[in-house]
Amino acid sequence: MSNTSRIAKNTLALYFRQILIMLVSLYTVRVVLNTLGAEDYGIYNVVAGVVVLFSFVNNAMATSVQRFLNFYLGKNDTEKTRNVYSASLVIHGIICLIFVVLAETVGLWFVNAKLNIPTGRSNAAFWCYQTAVITTLANIMRVPYNAVIIAYEKMSFFAGLSIVEAVLKRSVVFLLKITHLDKLVFYSFLLAGVSFIILAIYKFYCNKKFEIAHYRKNQDKGLGKELVSFSGWSLFGAVANVANTQGTNIVLNIFTNVTVNAAMGIANQVNAAVYSFVSNFQTAFNPQLVKNYAAGEKKELNQLIFRASKFSFLLLWLIVLPLSLNLETVLTLWLKNVPGYSVVFVQLILICSLVDCMTYPIAVAVQASGNIKFYQIIISCFIFANLPLSILFLFWGMSPYSVLFIRFFLCLFILVFRVLYLNFSQSFSVKNFIFQVLLRCAVIVAISFFITKLLTSHFSGLGYFICSCLFSVFSIIVLSFPILFTPEERKYVFSFIRKFRR
Repeated sequence: MSNTSRIAKNTLALYFRQILIMLVSLYTVRVVLNTLGAEDYGIYNVVAGVVVLFSFVNNAMATSVQRFLNFYLGKNDTEKTRNVYSASLVIHGIICLIFVVLAETVGLWFVNAKLNIPTGRSNAAFWCYQTAVITTLANIMRVPYNAVIIAYEKMSFFAGLSIVEAVLKRSVVFLLKITHLDKLVFYSFLLAGVSFIILAIYKFYCNKKFEIAHYRKNQDKGLGKELVSFSGWSLFGAVANVANTQGTNIVLNIFTNVTVNAAMGIANQVNAAVYSFVSNFQTAFNPQLVKNYAAGEKKELNQLIFRASKFSFLLLWLIVLPLSLNLETVLTLWLKNVPGYSVVFVQLILICSLVDCMTYPIAVAVQASGNIKFYQIIISCFIFANLPLSILFLFWGMSPYSVLFIRFFLCLFILVFRVLYLNFSQSFSVKNFIFQVLLRCAVIVAISFFITKLLTSHFSGLGYFICSCLFSVFSIIVLSFPILFTPEERKYVFSFIRKFRR
């Protein structure tokens, strides 16, 4: 429990950030959807998705850079940490060049020749694609700076800058409403401008605040190769994740239409907003997981995995249960005009996130070890399988919902494999994880859902909305203390609350 104070402080900063970002983001999506219309909003999602397909190398390197920075900081090796930063800048510059070549050749051909773009919107889709390329370049070069800030656990700045970014995007929405230009193209250009402003702020802060964040010619030639080698295996996971998200979105466009893409875009927005509460918590925990491994503190590492898994699930279920019970009402209040398929898409994707969040700390622990070859190959195969299976099911005439049903079952396979792999590689107790995490979480889900449905069965309208939210949150919190937490963890929660109140 020695890191309780730091984790509590960082989590508080990240939660304050997320509440503001979520409010701005939800309003932004509503205005953008109503201003652009479902058709243009669907075009933006599917075209930007093509760009993301070519950013998989950057996703792999982001994991690699974060792991090595956390690892060498855990060993108190400043020289190695500085070399990791310098090497990452060079590598990400090379990634930018590769990305531009792929995006402006294969990607541009795919947008023009294969996507189902409505008549008369081809020119708008072209400029939307080009600005998405520019935005992605800024995001690629942001990775080393973002990794440094998280590694040093400066979450207050990370939170503050995220709020600035959200406010800038809100300003974009205001300009979108008053412009007489093509709204889709105008929106895309403004988002690209916001990305470069945020990149400039990241660079200025890191260069001024951190001694290691100054480029110098790397004397450790082997380190760059080590970073690339580690990311090489992470690349499998990055490709699979992109195929799982953006790839299936493009497949939906080919077999259906842009309105279904709009619904999937809404589902992804809701999932991102909801899961961000958990990801913020995990961001505060992740550096400690890697540092514990680097310092050889295996007992503390395993305790932290169990704790992070249970708390991650609890935080997500506290939001998912009341939201799911009132999803159609919430989407209607939020968007006014809800695209078809949106409600079920949101429900299914949130269920997948509930499964994933419990074993994400295990994935971080595996990454910390550096021995990820076999792990990444198997996990990537499970994740990637969603794409060919989705193509097959849609080709057979199955509903678009089948894409997310497939993802759910694959998430279950991934959960089982992660637990078994950590048991094999680091003597992690499968039995304890099943009884202390999985079964306890399942009991919380079943009882809290049953109690909430029972207590709200005679309510309707606004009364149902209010009571279902109150009863669901209250039942989850009350049940968690005797069922989910150990006596030591209950002490941790009370300690966290005291730190939170300060």
